[in-house]
Amino acid sequence: MSVETVPQRSGHGTDHSGGLGRRQVHAVAACYFVASFAALGLPPYLTAILPTLGDPQARWAGVLYIVPTVFSALGAPLWGRLADRYGRKRLLLRAQLGLTVSFLLAGAAGSLPAFTLALVLQGFLGGTFAATNGYLAAALDGPRLSRALTLMQGSARAALVAAPILVGALSPWIDPHRQYLVMAVLPLTAALLLSLLPEPDRPAAAPVSEGRVERAPAAPLLPLYVFEFVFVFATVISFPYLISLAEQRLPGVSGTTTGVLFALPHLCYLVFAARIHTLFHARPHTGIALGFGFVALGLAGHAVAYSLPVFVAVRLLLGAGLTLGLVCLAVLAAGAAQGRAPGRMFGTLELVSKGGAVAAGAVAALANGQFGAAAPVVAGTAAALLAAVAATAFSLPSLRQRWSRR
Repeated sequence: MSVETVPQRSGHGTDHSGGLGRRQVHAVAACYFVASFAALGLPPYLTAILPTLGDPQARWAGVLYIVPTVFSALGAPLWGRLADRYGRKRLLLRAQLGLTVSFLLAGAAGSLPAFTLALVLQGFLGGTFAATNGYLAAALDGPRLSRALTLMQGSARAALVAAPILVGALSPWIDPHRQYLVMAVLPLTAALLLSLLPEPDRPAAAPVSEGRVERAPAAPLLPLYVFEFVFVFATVISFPYLISLAEQRLPGVSGTTTGVLFALPHLCYLVFAARIHTLFHARPHTGIALGFGFVALGLAGHAVAYSLPVFVAVRLLLGAGLTLGLVCLAVLAAGAAQGRAPGRMFGTLELVSKGGAVAAGAVAALANGQFGAAAPVVAGTAAALLAAVAATAFSLPSLRQRWSRR
């Protein structure tokens, strides 16, 4: 995929100033992909898993879908602080092994309470997002870090597209419930590969020169957290009911077509993320504002999409916004990480991100229940429009300088 070709200023495989080389960053991305693959591939099949565990109507599917997300958010700040204290590589290995254990427990569970406990452990013991980004931030900085974070998002998007397809293909031979046992091999393999990588040796703090610490002005965290929360909320809110909306608007549409419609924004990211990083790494606030604008246009278009070409067009608009937003958020996160303990910062960022996803799921469920499948995209449009206005205002240098002095 295009985002994997992370450009390096050095022509060698190892960047001596940054502590990790291109091949090592790609290895981390591969490990993040397999962890995301396992975690994202099976939840869409909860409605098929739960009847075998004593829930014939799969009434708990919606709640259990977000259980790992909630507990991942709750555990991320703790694991981030421990990573800063005891080593980022050690805590990254802990995250992969935690997923391995939780998948084994989920696959072996014989009752709904046991399966729920396994999902709780998956969320709390996992947290590979914060662990991976904290590991990278301890070794890289500036554009190198933002390119690596962009690559990690590409790994997650690739997994989001590919994993449900593979799980569905395996279902005739292996029950989705028992596929948890198979998927446990993936994070275990990732842990073995990560064990061969070095502990980051570049301190996160600014270097000491002539007996005193020279600190670059730290980018403010609050705008990053606010933009992250709203962006995740606005983009995720359309996910749960997209398939039902497409089926309502496009009678007779095939499952393959709805799957492609779902995947289109993520495919846009895979194709264009590297190019967007090149264009906007020096002006991320402009990219954030444009990203929210495209997200608002794409979501608003869902409300009036009654034909396949229009559906494709609005999904591509949403993909443009998704790509701009995720890439520029990575650039802002890389700037905010400079001079800060990366584990703690990325742990808090995961808490904020997962909070946005949980809020989106809750609002989508309420809006769908009250007003129908088009209502969630209307709510997302309103949030994205407000954020676009705020991001445009924040792109003004005078306002950014005022925040940076706080």
